[in-house]
Amino acid sequence: MAETCVNGGKATFNKPKVELHVHLDGAIRIETILDVAKRRGIKLPATTVSEMTSRCTVDKPGTLTEFLDKFNQFMHVIAGDREAIKRIAYELVETKAKEGVIYVETRYNPHLMANCNVMPIQWNQKEGDVTPDDVVHLVNEGLKKGENDFKIKARSILCCMRHMPNWSMDVVELCKKYQNDGVVAIDLAGDESLNCGTYPLHRKAYEEAEKSGIHRTVHAGEVGPPSVVREAVEVLKAERIGHGYHTIEDQDLYKQLLEQNMHFEICPISSKLTGGCDPDFTKHPLIRFKEDNANYSLNTDDPAIFNSTLDSEYETATQYMGFTEETFMQMNINAAKSCFLPEKEKTVLLNQLYEAYGMINDTGF
Repeated sequence: MAETCVNGGKATFNKPKVELHVHLDGAIRIETILDVAKRRGIKLPATTVSEMTSRCTVDKPGTLTEFLDKFNQFMHVIAGDREAIKRIAYELVETKAKEGVIYVETRYNPHLMANCNVMPIQWNQKEGDVTPDDVVHLVNEGLKKGENDFKIKARSILCCMRHMPNWSMDVVELCKKYQNDGVVAIDLAGDESLNCGTYPLHRKAYEEAEKSGIHRTVHAGEVGPPSVVREAVEVLKAERIGHGYHTIEDQDLYKQLLEQNMHFEICPISSKLTGGCDPDFTKHPLIRFKEDNANYSLNTDDPAIFNSTLDSEYETATQYMGFTEETFMQMNINAAKSCFLPEKEKTVLLNQLYEAYGMINDTGF
């Protein structure tokens, strides 16, 4: 899993791809962490890429909590540093272009990288002058420069955090401010045991998002029960579900979401290593989604922490889940149809895929 899995020197699926679920702060290059730490005079417990990689990555199935703990190893290096924030956004676009992605939506919580106008300040940082608004602006600059240099399209999704409901209204206001400048949606991430009934500020933020025409996705049913997915759909009016593996445990809900053509953002390697799913890939819920012609995409989630690439996700789906080139093409078409671009840009993206795949444009869309 550590290497890009290839067949005879070429990727499993070497046609254009769409990726909808990758966390910016979970995709930071280890080399960049070491480089920025050196520039900022931050002492790290490891000085080589291999040592730092072993501190930052998860290589066997564990818990979501163990996975989240990995961010403590490196986020203090990047947070609060303008140059670093812009750089990680730029480098993400470069990585995705190399993986054959022509459109990516990356997500992050701006408060986690700020050191000003945020309570509490994260990662034991001293107060500085980088606000959550500055973070969004810097990420946008990095993504735009990447788009320009690598000729792919990149947009961002701003995450609310389940354990920090007091940030959620801020997040939706930033979504509104940057709605026509790179930010395409709002997300809710974090510990699924913290439901929105107990934290009404999440619900309020999502109501405001819906009212303001901001697209909505929610992490749900990753390690949590189907009830979290139901809440995401019925209370938060989610248009897409991040992960959603446990949806199939509630047959009525699953059937309802299939009928609604709900999009599931699936991350196979992540789901094994966070303990979200059975570690045996041949028992993965994605197989059921595929058999039922569900609407889903294949994504890396936090590639730096899982030491994975988009190619290794595709290889996993091929090797253990019976995916074929046709399955991947249809899946990427569905991802493009479910992306959060404005309709005109979505049509252009779809046409790019139809052309690359040698498919006749589906005029039914």
